[in-house]
Amino acid sequence: MSVSKLREAINAGETLLAPGVYDMVSAAIAEKIGFSALFVGGYGISASHLGLPDVGIMTFTDILDRVRTISSNVNQPVIVDADTGYGGLLNLRHAVKSYEKAGVAAIQIEDQVFPKRCGHAKGIEVCSVDEMKNRISVASESRNSDDLLIIARTDSRLEFGLDEAIKRAKAYSKAGADLIFVESLQSLDEIEKLKKSIDKPLVYKMVPDGDLSNIHPTILKKLGYSIIIYPTLGFLSAADAIERAFVEFKTNGLVKTQKLQKFDEFSKMIGFDEIYSFEERWKN
Repeated sequence: MSVSKLREAINAGETLLAPGVYDMVSAAIAEKIGFSALFVGGYGISASHLGLPDVGIMTFTDILDRVRTISSNVNQPVIVDADTGYGGLLNLRHAVKSYEKAGVAAIQIEDQVFPKRCGHAKGIEVCSVDEMKNRISVASESRNSDDLLIIARTDSRLEFGLDEAIKRAKAYSKAGADLIFVESLQSLDEIEKLKKSIDKPLVYKMVPDGDLSNIHPTILKKLGYSIIIYPTLGFLSAADAIERAFVEFKTNGLVKTQKLQKFDEFSKMIGFDEIYSFEERWKN
């Protein structure tokens, strides 16, 4: 997969839908369906890999291993949540270089203090504007190619209001971010105001509930948003389906009402046909 695909799509004025994936099963399903990009978030990796909340416990190595596997096995551009850079500026530089080698198309960097936590969790603290600008500058100069896009995310909206969030977004744009992402916008008016205030491509995050859960991507496209991520879609839908199937099995000893993917279809999706073809070709 050419990482330049993402930049080319954005420059062409496309609006890309990127579901949250957290392992190769979710990534393979997203690829089969034909999404234009994939988003790998810290919440899903922390929950599925470690069984822990997204509060900065997961290390860079924990997520890099997953990202490398996903990126090397899909054709779509992969967007990765890089938190605050996993430490200081040296850690961030190492993360950027490692993600670029892993074939990542874009990394998202946040203006929280380290250790960070999920953008919807309690107790979020943001760093100074200057500290975040340094993160953006280091990330920009650490990449070998401009095809690796830098997404600057601010988590200041809930604590300090929209005006502060826009102020920060403008500063991060001037510091060299390729795209801007304001976490936790509260209304369609705020979504529109942000677009009018920022001259860089914007990222919007879909949420499963709340007043903004029903905003259709066509509206966001008309407003000029370039990437629409849905970080929780994969693991929340999977958790619901697994729990319902497990409950039925525990209760009835059989699973009859819950729809399961056909085993042959699943096996084909993860590559058994290619294995059989290889073995047939090289058998004695």
